Amino acid sequence: MAIRWFLPDLVFALSLALYGVFTAGAAVPAVFIFGDSTADVGTNTHLPDCKARSDFPHNGIDFPRSRPTGRFSNGLNSADFLAKLFGFRRSPPSYLSLANRTRLLDIYMSRGINFASGGSGILGSTGRLEKVMTLGEQVEQLGLVKSQLEEKMGEDSAAEFLAQSIFFVSTGSNDLFAYHYSNRSLPKDDFILNLGLAYEDHLKNLISIGARKFGIIGVAPIGCCPSQRAQSATGGCLEDLNDSAQAFYSNIDSTLQRLSSDYPGLKYSLGNAYEMTINVINNPTLAGFSEVKTACCGAGAFNGQGVCDRKANLCSDRNNHLFWDMYHPTQAASKVAAATLYGGGAPFTTPINFSQLAMDN
Repeated sequence: MAIRWFLPDLVFALSLALYGVFTAGAAVPAVFIFGDSTADVGTNTHLPDCKARSDFPHNGIDFPRSRPTGRFSNGLNSADFLAKLFGFRRSPPSYLSLANRTRLLDIYMSRGINFASGGSGILGSTGRLEKVMTLGEQVEQLGLVKSQLEEKMGEDSAAEFLAQSIFFVSTGSNDLFAYHYSNRSLPKDDFILNLGLAYEDHLKNLISIGARKFGIIGVAPIGCCPSQRAQSATGGCLEDLNDSAQAFYSNIDSTLQRLSSDYPGLKYSLGNAYEMTINVINNPTLAGFSEVKTACCGAGAFNGQGVCDRKANLCSDRNNHLFWDMYHPTQAASKVAAATLYGGGAPFTTPINFSQLAMDN
């Protein structure tokens, strides 16, 4: 949920106007997307026992034909807008929507695939009760795609294709939530360290498959989500969760710097979701938002105590809300988030922004 709040909408609109339909003018061969509900475009819809789903109204109310797609949003999410900025129509489809459709998979795997699963995290235990696709399982699915690419293109061409493609990863918040609401037998500093090591292992596995260009999105100030404000006696943010998000960002930053030194040719951009989001919470009108505490869709205090479904409260103007539901940003917020990641600079992206990933090394 990273957001560059000072970028004018006109700049964003002009950026989108530079790109055509699905792959016309695409800046990179493909985009591959991993992570949680901030990037899921329908994976969980194809998991029959999954308890973390959003394939029902009011979700998708602003998507074409007001169709609930499995996105945790009123419309598009940040993965969609990032893909747009790189020249694609929107995020590629979910892997599970293609897995049993050989012909479609053959087409889409050369444009990109979305593996993200809402409710998942870095640790294999995160999301287990919700029966989602863990990050480790998502990476394994990419391995299957790589084998098919090699059959289609040959090993050398597949390796070059993957090396020039961009790999987006947006994850970590569910791990921090799980730790916060656990018995906390492990000190927070030790947990953050272990979480970072697990993340590093996943990134190394992606590198071993062939990834070389990474767009990594950090964890937003999750203590300010409507669900967390609803638990606060004052209606304020839960600072313990926010502190964890900041600590984890620092850990990711160090990890990526180390990997960049260890693997020649590795290129990355790290988006500071925390700073981007706090910026709009503190200065909402600069980004065109007027409501940054209460969710557009939900129930109870801050609309943060009930799921977004047909029976939920629904705001009349989704464009002025930061939050869509108790955890997730609106389409409007996701649009600004992607623009920031794509074209922003320090302190919101480091050491380069996402657009620079597409440039030759």
